[in-house]
Amino acid sequence: MDRSITPPGNSDNKFARLHYLDWLGVLLVLGVFLFHAVHPFDTIAWHIKNPEQSEVVTYMIGFFFMWGMPLFFLVGGVGSQFALRRRSGRQFVVERTRRLLIPFFAGVVLLSPIMIYFEQLQQANFAGSFFAYLPEFFRSRLYAFSPKIASDWGVHLWFLGFLFLFSLIALPLFLWFKREDGHRFIKQLGRFAEIPGGILLFFVPLALVILILEPYFPDEHDWEDFFFYFGFFVLGYIFFANTRFTVAVRRDGKLLAFAAVGSVIALFGISIVTGVSYDSQPGTAAFILSRLLWALVAWSWTLLILSTSMRFLDFTNNQLEYLREAQLPIFVLHQPVIIVIAFFVVQWDAGILPKLLLVVGGSFLVTFGIYELFIRRIEPVRALFGMKPRRRKNDETISASPEAGTN
Repeated sequence: MDRSITPPGNSDNKFARLHYLDWLGVLLVLGVFLFHAVHPFDTIAWHIKNPEQSEVVTYMIGFFFMWGMPLFFLVGGVGSQFALRRRSGRQFVVERTRRLLIPFFAGVVLLSPIMIYFEQLQQANFAGSFFAYLPEFFRSRLYAFSPKIASDWGVHLWFLGFLFLFSLIALPLFLWFKREDGHRFIKQLGRFAEIPGGILLFFVPLALVILILEPYFPDEHDWEDFFFYFGFFVLGYIFFANTRFTVAVRRDGKLLAFAAVGSVIALFGISIVTGVSYDSQPGTAAFILSRLLWALVAWSWTLLILSTSMRFLDFTNNQLEYLREAQLPIFVLHQPVIIVIAFFVVQWDAGILPKLLLVVGGSFLVTFGIYELFIRRIEPVRALFGMKPRRRKNDETISASPEAGTN
C-alpha cells in the first residue's frame, strides 16, 4: 500500500512517509498471520482443526476479529487518499490492478486449490491426489452475484478482492472529494472532530449498515460485510483528507480507550448477565443492542489502535523497510503454508501447546523463507505478488513528516 505523501507546498520529487501507518500495516499482516496460525486450535470452524481445542484461543481471536479487518480496510482507505494526491483516476486504477487484482488472481490459481485440497482431505471429503482434485475445485466454486465469490475463490484473499472493488466503487466519490465541493463537505464533517469524542459518532452509519443488511445477508463476506467494511474504507480516506480528524485521533486517546474497553465489557457483560446473544433474531431489542455495541467496538478499537500508533510508532528503521515491502507477499502466501503444516501437525499425538507453537513457528519460518528465496529475488514472481520491480538504492529518498491535509 502506498503511504507516501507530498506535503503542501513541496515542489520537489521527494515523498514523505507516515511511518506509523507503515508499522500499522506490517503489524496487521503479522497479526493476521498469528490469527490464522492459531485457528486450528480454537472452537470455530476452519479449514484444519486439531482434535483438542482451546476456549482461550477462541476468545483471543474473537477479540481480534471484531476490529482487525475493519482497521485493515480503514488503512486501505488512507492509502487510497495518499495515492490519489499524486495520481489521476486512471493511474490509480492501473496501480490498484497491479497491487491487488493480479495477486488475487495469482492466488486463486496457484494457492487456493492447495488450501481447499488439504481441507477436503482432513474432512474426509476427498481421498485422491492433488491433481485429481483440481477439476473438482474449479467445478465446485461459487458462480453468483455476491461478494462471497471473493472468498469462495480466493479463500483468505477475499480481502484483496474487496479492496480492489472498493477502490473502483469509491473512485468517483474520492475524485469528488478532491474538488472544491468535496473539500467543503469534508470540512463540514470535520466539525464533529472538533468536539471531544466527536469522532466516535461515525460509528452510527456503520451500525446502520449492520442493522439494515444483516437480516437479509447474514453470511460472512456477503453484502452486509461488504458494505460494513466499505464504510471503514471511505472513512479512512476522509480522516486523512482533513487535519481536524487526525488531530482529534491524537487528542482523544483517553476517550477512545474508555470507549473501546467499555464497549467490549458491555458487549460481553450484557450477554452474560442478561442473555443477550449475538445470535438474537433480527428486529428484537437484543439484536439491535448487540449490533450497536459490535459497531462501536469495531470503530472505537480501530481509532484507538490508530491513535496509539501515532504516538509510539512514528519512526523508521531497516526492519520496517524490509517488512513494508514484504507485507503483501507474506499476506498472500501465509495461509496456504499454515494449512499444509497444520494438516500434518494436528495428527500427532501431542498436547495442544507444542502443536500450536510448532504450527506458528514453522509457518513463520517457511513463509519468510519462501518469500526471501523465491519471491523477493525473482522479478516475474515479484509482479505476481504485487511487488514493484527491484529498486537501486539511489532511486528513492524517504523522510518523515506530519500528516498533510486540507483545513
